[in-house]
Amino acid sequence: MEKAIPHFRDELEALLARLLEMGGLAEERVREAVHGLVTRDAALIAKVRDGDEPINRLHIEIDDRCFRLLALYQPMATDLRAIVAAVKINTDLERVGDLAVNIAEAAQRYATHPPVKKLIDIPQMGDIAQGMLHDALDAFVRRNTQLAQQVLNEDDRLDGLKTQVFRELLTYMLHDPTTVEPALDLILISRHLERIGDHATNIAEDVIFMVSAQDVRHHTAP
Repeated sequence: MEKAIPHFRDELEALLARLLEMGGLAEERVREAVHGLVTRDAALIAKVRDGDEPINRLHIEIDDRCFRLLALYQPMATDLRAIVAAVKINTDLERVGDLAVNIAEAAQRYATHPPVKKLIDIPQMGDIAQGMLHDALDAFVRRNTQLAQQVLNEDDRLDGLKTQVFRELLTYMLHDPTTVEPALDLILISRHLERIGDHATNIAEDVIFMVSAQDVRHHTAP
């Protein structure tokens, strides 16, 4: 049984708190980027496009905290896996922030054209991706492998919607060449949302490894 070190526990709790703060920022930026797309809100789109600095600062701070914990305390077993998972999750969250910027940039271009269609599937993809991200981080904090597995299972829904978006928009492009440019931006946004789901899946896989030392990457979910 691992001996508890109070100061180490305090440092670890502080690390988890900062990681959750970063996760909250990443979720918010995805939500705002998709909302800006749907409402064609130029100010909101610009806010997401230009607001990456807080996540970038947290990315650096969290990495520093992780490496300091590893260097000072040389943790073993579950604690070591938790810190290694935090390093990886930190990178995934930073990438989610980048993808939110990419969505905002595509939304900005899309807003210069007439709407191709009513947006239904893409907002649904945004909701699923945000939910996956939230649940994956919740699973990390609670060390809940069942919740992590639910996140893995949700990934198929997101992939299916991405395929549906592509097929529908392809039909629009084939019938009306003026829709090609904005439709391509919508397809790009759907790909970014699918990638956000992939990062949530990465986090869920890290949770399972942290708790059970079981590597579920590249394996079919049960």
